[in-house]
Amino acid sequence: MAEMAANNEVPEVLFWVGCSGSFDERAQKITKAVVKILHHCKVKYAVLGTEESCTGDPAKRGGNEFLFQMQAMNNIAVLNGYGIKKIVSACPHCFNTLKNEYPDLGGQYEVVHHTQLLQELIDAGKLKVEGGTFEGKKITFHDPCYLGRGNSEYEAPRQLIEKLDSEMVEMKRSKQRGFCCGAGGAQMFKDEEKGSKSVNIERAEEALELQPDVIATGCPFCMTMMTDGVKHFNKEASVKVLDVAELISQAMDL
Repeated sequence: MAEMAANNEVPEVLFWVGCSGSFDERAQKITKAVVKILHHCKVKYAVLGTEESCTGDPAKRGGNEFLFQMQAMNNIAVLNGYGIKKIVSACPHCFNTLKNEYPDLGGQYEVVHHTQLLQELIDAGKLKVEGGTFEGKKITFHDPCYLGRGNSEYEAPRQLIEKLDSEMVEMKRSKQRGFCCGAGGAQMFKDEEKGSKSVNIERAEEALELQPDVIATGCPFCMTMMTDGVKHFNKEASVKVLDVAELISQAMDL
């Protein structure tokens, strides 16, 4: 973004990479998939790089409102300094925080989840998707809490999966009745509480009952939890856990 601003250029969209997308080895693959699609569609985008900090979502969910506001105000100063208008994120936690909580602190932006942006690109005729390697495969989609019930976006990821000519199967708890992967609300960063079964094991079990070829996700936290759940049942050889952007990227052989 700094280089673009130095040349008096403005991006169509700022790609908010997020902590997971930057530092988690598995989530980095989601980041790369999104970038490959943006390049393929010739979207003029930018990233903040080292100027990007955590949105503050984990701090806020963990109860530290003061830290959240510090992190948010710093990010808003950077974003407003560059005159950013539109932001895309592959993390529903970043998406929800930027979209719904930054406006109160002076950060007014159009914020979209990456599945929504991909659907926009298809509607605009910039992205054409065919079945490719996923044609005829059985795919189930796990709704991320902050995308689905938090922001009422259920259709964009499903429409993208349907473009793959795959068989879309729904878990018994999906859409408005979706079930958490177990990582939300800062649970990702704390020890499990005592109970009879881990939340992600419960959710993975539900997905595996459908005997899918792929469990699709739209969140790096969900990716971690569902992958661990699949490994718990020793199914990683037969069932892949992939982000929707990875499905599209791989189907198009990008």
